[in-house]
Amino acid sequence: MTKKLSFQHIFINQLSIPIQLLTDYRSIGLNEQDVVLLLQIHRFLQENNEFPTPSEIASTLTISESECVNNLRKLIQRNVLEIKELRNEQNQLSEAYSLDPLWEKLFTENTNIEQTEGTIFILFEQEFGRPLSPFEIETINVWLDEDHLAPSLIKAALRESVLLGKLNFKYIDRILREWKRKGIHTVEQAREESKSFRNRQIKKQYTTQKRDTSVYFNWLEGGE
Repeated sequence: MTKKLSFQHIFINQLSIPIQLLTDYRSIGLNEQDVVLLLQIHRFLQENNEFPTPSEIASTLTISESECVNNLRKLIQRNVLEIKELRNEQNQLSEAYSLDPLWEKLFTENTNIEQTEGTIFILFEQEFGRPLSPFEIETINVWLDEDHLAPSLIKAALRESVLLGKLNFKYIDRILREWKRKGIHTVEQAREESKSFRNRQIKKQYTTQKRDTSVYFNWLEGGE
């Protein structure tokens, strides 16, 4: 009887999580640590603790309080989390976390995901100047459905291959795999990586005095 009551308590004490958060978080620039932190805030809100301290949140995670503060600040800056001012009946002000920006990104921006994915095929055909082959269409579908890559990131890889003058699917696939290896999941991160590589290449040109006109990442060689 004790075990049954214990199990019943477990099943009652549940947290409702949108499946779309678990499947699409990378498409809005989040990583696993971000998701767990947001889920902890979601739990606190459900428990009517509308503004848990960084210490309270960090106590449930494997990061320090200072790291928690930095991560919270980043989430707010990226418009995934916000702090709202609340006024009670006595006209007293208080603060509360709100996950509305997160839900808006997930459920508003992604309502057009099929249309966004459809434009990828059109964009590829425009850049290649011809209809895509069945194999090429299947490759794009694998990136979207199996690798769960954001359409914007696939477009960025296509743009990178165009800039490098290496317009072929093998090269684009290598770009995407290299980004995945380096933990790059957003267009902003990809741009920063390319910018960082270009800066290293420019610095190398001055120190080695070798002639090298390439300023873009050679993704096939890894860039290191």
